Amino acid sequence: MAYQQPGYGQQPGYGQQPGYGQQPGYGQQPGGQPPSNYMAASIIAIFCCWPFAIPAIIQASKVNSAWAVGDVAGAQEASAQAKKWMTIAFSVGIAWVVLWTILYVAGVATFFVAI
Repeated sequence: MAYQQPGYGQQPGYGQQPGYGQQPGYGQQPGGQPPSNYMAASIIAIFCCWPFAIPAIIQASKVNSAWAVGDVAGAQEASAQAKKWMTIAFSVGIAWVVLWTILYVAGVATFFVAI
């Protein structure tokens, strides 16, 4: 005769705790289009001011992955951050070119010698 052990099923009181389920908005694919990731503009911004373009690229790369796991708020925040850093990179780059053009025309920046 075989010895039979007592059942080890679900212990009473150890089920799923109320309120500890999956957070709403996470883990399911949201409907609609993901927010813009500004990746192309962020890459182009490297030629204007690369120190500010790098955070733009990093944030732009987070948008689609956050959207894919259902983190809508995270995708929108990453999109906003990518846009902010991309705008800063373009603004600083354009301001730098304008400043050097003014200095060159004024004769202050003479190390650019035209032949």
